[in-house]
Amino acid sequence: MAETSFNRLIHGENRLQICAILALISEVEFKVLKEKLAVSDSVLSKHIKALEDASYVNVAKRTDLGRKRTWLSLSREGRQAYAAHIQALQDIIGETHND
Repeated sequence: MAETSFNRLIHGENRLQICAILALISEVEFKVLKEKLAVSDSVLSKHIKALEDASYVNVAKRTDLGRKRTWLSLSREGRQAYAAHIQALQDIIGETHND
């Protein structure tokens, strides 16, 4: 098997979905992402923290109409890691179909 950039951190189901969503848009509010993934605040926070610690996700807290809101975006490193992971998955699939 060829050397791939399979990323175990990104590959987790919720983290993969987070990266996939963030790769399509510039940023999303925490609440919207939580609803899209149908997970609790604590579950999403845990996954966001792991991605943030790897410098894959940027977290911005803003006040809007007196309410504090958390906005998430995929960092440049996160976009690169996500793209490399998707390529690794495509390479894996290609290798199994070429046998």
